[in-house]
Amino acid sequence: MRFLVLGSGAQGSAAAFDLLRTPGVERVVVADKGRNPPPPFLRSELGGRLELVPVDANDQEAVLRLMSEADGVLCALPYYFNLPIADLSIRAGVHCCDLGGNTEIVTRQRELDERARGAGVSVVPDCGLAPGMVNILAQAGIDALDEVDSVRILVGGLPQNPHPPLNYQVVYSLEGVLDYYTTRSIVLEEGEIREKEALSEVERVRFPEPVGELEAFHTAGGISTLPYRYRGKIREMEYKTLRYPGHADLMRAIRELGLLSQEPVELDGCRVSPRSLFIKVVRPHLTFDEGGDLVAMRVEVTGRRKGEPGAVRFELVDRCDAEHGITAMMRTTGYSLSVTALMQVDGRVREMGVKTPDECIPAEEYVDELARRGVKIESREGVGERR
Repeated sequence: MRFLVLGSGAQGSAAAFDLLRTPGVERVVVADKGRNPPPPFLRSELGGRLELVPVDANDQEAVLRLMSEADGVLCALPYYFNLPIADLSIRAGVHCCDLGGNTEIVTRQRELDERARGAGVSVVPDCGLAPGMVNILAQAGIDALDEVDSVRILVGGLPQNPHPPLNYQVVYSLEGVLDYYTTRSIVLEEGEIREKEALSEVERVRFPEPVGELEAFHTAGGISTLPYRYRGKIREMEYKTLRYPGHADLMRAIRELGLLSQEPVELDGCRVSPRSLFIKVVRPHLTFDEGGDLVAMRVEVTGRRKGEPGAVRFELVDRCDAEHGITAMMRTTGYSLSVTALMQVDGRVREMGVKTPDECIPAEEYVDELARRGVKIESREGVGERR
């Protein structure tokens, strides 16, 4: 199996690392516009099965040439590349998956479905942690019940040793985090699509110690197209972000003071975006390594089975791989992408066309693959909500 990874950032590098540890993978090409050296955990593979290639993702002919030598393409570029890369993969006749990040673009990718099926190509957008892993697990819970009343998804990337006042650590794009804090989220209420203000409806939830008590609140993006699939079929569906208690109130105050606005203001004769200035000032205070990060995730589906109340819960607490210098967010997001690509190429994704992970990824095999990588998702049935 030969793979092309587009994007050499954190998630692309983690996906490449995982592919190189997988039996049967003959070659991995990591392509990016930049010429930055690879992270330490990839350097031992240089000159062997790993090749780094400089390429501008806007150069379609160069990308097509690289695709022609691959069996599968993993797109770990910014979300606005996902649509053109999906289009190119269909032209090249090569399976493709990406990290998603924008529901509108996923909707446009789905318009390529007929072409992909005609080319015998599988295109799977939204293959990270959220969206991605959580959607596959939500679908598994839905399939396990005869009738479903609610789907609750809770996810957070957190420092193991939080630093006040925000008790948060940058584990992926800070710009992306602030987008989620300022964009309304999509939920199902009484079976209909509703919008919720980001950082609203804060509630406390408990995870096993030493994680302990966290807070959950609405944010955008993590659930992607799932509410639209189940509109009118499931009464309640929501996605919330997890943080240490107190974070939402602080970020709401910062937002309401206008510091997350992208509308430029005049400052000493210059036009400055408050959000850009906020990121510039705050990022150094949210970037630290001591203690590493963790990812906490819970997906709970409730309803009925054989006429009796039933529930299915999936739960994960994953911690960074200190030995290799791979964060928990890279493990849960990058490995989800690589597992999806492997399943496309080895035939376990049987449906061709453009399908979201909840539509085409076999959940049990996916969970088993992650477990082999030390990302262990616990499941239990017959439990009620524990808040």
